[in-house]
Amino acid sequence: MDWSERIGRRIRLRDLHILLAVVQRRSMARAAEQLAISKPVISKAITDIEHVLGVRLLERDRHGAETTAYGAALVKRAVAVFDELREGVKDIEFLLDPAAGDVRIGCNPILATSFVSAIVDRLSRRFPRIVFHVVARQAEALHRELLERNVDLLIARRLGALEDERLDFELLFEDREVVAAGAKNPWVRRRRIELSELMNEPWVLSPPDNVVGAVATKAFRASGLDRPCTTVVSDSPDVRMSLLATGRFLSIFPASALRFVARRQEVRVLPVELGLAGLPVGIFTLKNRSLRPVARLVIKQAHEVAKPLTTKM
Repeated sequence: MDWSERIGRRIRLRDLHILLAVVQRRSMARAAEQLAISKPVISKAITDIEHVLGVRLLERDRHGAETTAYGAALVKRAVAVFDELREGVKDIEFLLDPAAGDVRIGCNPILATSFVSAIVDRLSRRFPRIVFHVVARQAEALHRELLERNVDLLIARRLGALEDERLDFELLFEDREVVAAGAKNPWVRRRRIELSELMNEPWVLSPPDNVVGAVATKAFRASGLDRPCTTVVSDSPDVRMSLLATGRFLSIFPASALRFVARRQEVRVLPVELGLAGLPVGIFTLKNRSLRPVARLVIKQAHEVAKPLTTKM
């Protein structure tokens, strides 16, 4: 297809915007309502693009509208087009006021309450007009958020769904799992502890079917043990940290999480060797996507915060 004659002059951003609305709402009628325009206008915009490209973009029936293979290919690129335009406008805003702007950071709940919070705290002191959107999700959801361009970057462990060739990865530090207890727990007075000695203690662990819980299970198995009977099962790091602070419970956390939590003095790392290799934690970005200056500020600050963690924790 000739770009100048058939595409560059004839496909309008407005028509692409209408196409995206139809795809997102899965209905021309619902898209018309969302955009406050008539259904014939919607239909004409789609027909015009199909005519220019010479392919059918949508399959329409009484149940709604779904993309064809051609439509899906165009929508994928259209999302990138509007994302780059949106980022371009934000770049201009940043140039007008380098100390302001907004940034969307994806991370898991444990990093959100520790390492990422430390980054936000330091940057917000220097740039009080930057707005930080911290999106705390598990790996699969974070992967989707980045691919759909709903976040600027991820700070996460490199495993599971995040092993994706469409993403760039920049290492920050190697994290390791540790056994943690409250400062009042009797076990904190011991200089050396075998994991087998703790099997009958009250444990608070993440569910075994999520990434964090699976790592804990792997730690027990590395010592030739089954996962212990768990008193409390919760994927909330705040719940687990609160129960540790009582002095009764034990849990397994990434070592980095205990370096930055607000209640750090209430928690201790027990001298238990888990026999697990460290897991890489770093910054994920979408390949071929331009990063705005405010996102680059976050990345620079992340490396500063990570420096103490590059030594043995």
